[in-house]
Amino acid sequence: MRNEKFWVKICGAERVSSKGPPFDDAVPFARALIEAAPDRILWGTDWPHPNVGKHMPNDGDLVDLFPLMAPEPALQKKILVDNPARLYGF
Repeated sequence: MRNEKFWVKICGAERVSSKGPPFDDAVPFARALIEAAPDRILWGTDWPHPNVGKHMPNDGDLVDLFPLMAPEPALQKKILVDNPARLYGF
């Protein structure tokens, strides 16, 4: 994340979790990425989860993790609206 050319989508909690559902042990990883480069973070669910392992995630549960990853409303807007608009030019 030190390289200004790199962007990261915080998703895949079901892949990095060692506990399984609700995959909340993935939150610290997302927070670390957000802290490192809040202006170059995107969010998504990875639906339809092509590389699913042991547990098929419920997308509603994954959405519920987002406010744990980015608790402040201004940061949520940045990740969900401002950053994608800047990256994709819309």
